[in-house]
Amino acid sequence: MSVPVLRTAAELRALPRRGRRAVVMTMGALHEGHAALVRAAREQAGPDGQVVVTVFVNPLQFGAGEDLDRYPRTLDADVVVAAGAGADVVFAPPVDEVYPGGEPEVRISAGPTGGRLEGAFRPGHFDGVLTVVAKLLHLTAPDLALYGEKDAQQLALITRMVRDLNFPVEIVGVPTVREADGLALSSRNRYLSKEERTTALALSRALFAGRDALARGGGPREVRAAAEAVLAGAGDADPPLEVDYLALVDPSDFTEVPEAPGAYEGEAVLAVAARVGTTRLIDNVRLHLGRRGADS
Repeated sequence: MSVPVLRTAAELRALPRRGRRAVVMTMGALHEGHAALVRAAREQAGPDGQVVVTVFVNPLQFGAGEDLDRYPRTLDADVVVAAGAGADVVFAPPVDEVYPGGEPEVRISAGPTGGRLEGAFRPGHFDGVLTVVAKLLHLTAPDLALYGEKDAQQLALITRMVRDLNFPVEIVGVPTVREADGLALSSRNRYLSKEERTTALALSRALFAGRDALARGGGPREVRAAAEAVLAGAGDADPPLEVDYLALVDPSDFTEVPEAPGAYEGEAVLAVAARVGTTRLIDNVRLHLGRRGADS
């Protein structure tokens, strides 16, 4: 099974539209997590709609020393995955099609939320993400766009950008897809050795420990403590886990949830980022603080 691969905005504009158009934006190296997004897009668009998968490795969101050059490019395999999951077309533009004037001088600012957590460790990252998402939304002109909840801060910022700048598109979050052992699917997992992958399991175990602490009646302090205990143990593993951050945050602006009992009620995100060897991974779970208890 295959689908058309379009390279230019003109080709995409010439593509006949039918029903609702849903777009799934990726940087390629598609895996089951991406396939789940495409299947969700197919369901949302309906049998009479159209699903567009973009494949574009965006240079603006890679900082100095990050893995732009070694980021996997597997377009032929990506087309097979996209088609199998229900896509109608793959849009895989070259860099000069997305940035025809070279590196753009005018960019979208991610604001204060973009400087927290991931933004603090990767300055400018979210400005690059929002700039390319805005451009791809213009180029693909969808009715809805779907993004994974594994990149929780990214999803929050895209949702805020669309609201603040009046983009005529609905943003849909899709739950994280995990391996049977709990590891969140990521294109970067392929970089992990067997031993590194074993260490990396501490990320999901820490998040689940925090979720379990909440289910037992704990508050923010107990949630953080339970997760921190798991991560601390992984710091002594071989190879060790090097934690960038563990945070329990308000998903509206990614500020830390206060620890005082009853000071915060509602949805929260327990997020972690860490390095194993040369590979950096992120993960999170969604919780509900207050009387309703935990929700993964």
